[in-house]
Amino acid sequence: MVIEKYYRIGEIMDHTKLSRQTVHNYTTMGLIREEKRSEPGGHRLYSERVFAELDRIKALKQEGKTLLEIREILDTERKSAAENPLWGG
Repeated sequence: MVIEKYYRIGEIMDHTKLSRQTVHNYTTMGLIREEKRSEPGGHRLYSERVFAELDRIKALKQEGKTLLEIREILDTERKSAAENPLWGG
């Protein structure tokens, strides 16, 4: 049985040097996704996957993509991964 570690926004900020507002905005826009909420407290919790997603967002921004373009790209990639489980979805 694999036990997945979940990260709160503060931990993501420590690892990535992103601001709380940026993490919140990326979540609101659907660029990254919270996995669940903590109990008690209801804090957003993110899986390890969030770090790969944030790296992908950073790379796309460096290519000059807008956040809306990035969301479309990530949505397409997620859909492909879900339809093709061998791709790591």
